[in-house]
Amino acid sequence: MIGPEIPEALGLGALRPRLPSPVREAVDERFARHGVRLLLKRDDLIHPELVGNKWRKLAPNLRAAAGRTVVTFGGAYSNHLRATAAAGRLLGLSTVGVVRGQELADRPLNPSLARCAADGMRFHFVDRSTYRRKSEPKTLAALLRATAAEDAYVIPEGGSNSLAVLGCTTLGAELRDHGGIDVAAVACGTGGTLAGLTAGLGPGRSTLGIPVLKGGFLDAEIRTLQDETFGGPRGDWSLDDRFHFGGYARTPPELDAFAADFEQRHDLPVERLYVAKLLYGLVALTQEGAFPRGTTIAAVVTGSPQAEPKGP
Repeated sequence: MIGPEIPEALGLGALRPRLPSPVREAVDERFARHGVRLLLKRDDLIHPELVGNKWRKLAPNLRAAAGRTVVTFGGAYSNHLRATAAAGRLLGLSTVGVVRGQELADRPLNPSLARCAADGMRFHFVDRSTYRRKSEPKTLAALLRATAAEDAYVIPEGGSNSLAVLGCTTLGAELRDHGGIDVAAVACGTGGTLAGLTAGLGPGRSTLGIPVLKGGFLDAEIRTLQDETFGGPRGDWSLDDRFHFGGYARTPPELDAFAADFEQRHDLPVERLYVAKLLYGLVALTQEGAFPRGTTIAAVVTGSPQAEPKGP
């Protein structure tokens, strides 16, 4: 596991995190009237550029990269690409982002990709069919040749692999050691954070995942990640896929209004793609009576709102 004393030993001194991340209570009548207590696990404060679960997932993978070029994958608004590019700049590593959407190659970079470029990331845009096959050996080999990075260290989309899952067990351990928590809740993209969080949380507590993508594929992905990492399932976890609001990067006015209101109530910058959907889901589930009176929920704040890109 990756703890606060580890980065220098891994050659990752520039990525020194704030761990354990703080936990604070959010007093909110929408929960209190149902006898539910809400805590906020502020993983958004771990590191100013590798925010939240991105640090926990990337740190062990960056150690494994051992100075090699890092190739990874994501969409046009990928927080994972942003974090990988920032890590590359801080550590002096070359980074390549394979981006879903060949049509984007001829368009101006959006703010998220512009930030990656400012941090030194090179891009390789691919059509969606190729992107879906990116993990197939022949396709991956072709992509590495196309990016002149045959010897690169490859991190999967979203950063979720066995090393990332192990890195996220520390999140569960921190919540376990905090005490008094019945349910840990987290927004899910590729499932690596939930797979590790649940394992680290230990028995007697449960984990709730709120997927931010459509498709209903995460259950199998999380089981596979736990099998690959631990040799079998770990912990008590469940998913509720009703709160994706149409899919990744979909933030309709209803969700934006909810997030703005939550920010005012609790002085918390609410990241829209993941954290807002998690918090919205927890309010809705509480109002439905999904949690028994006396339940304490720890909502993991995995990210912060994106800043504008630096440089031209």
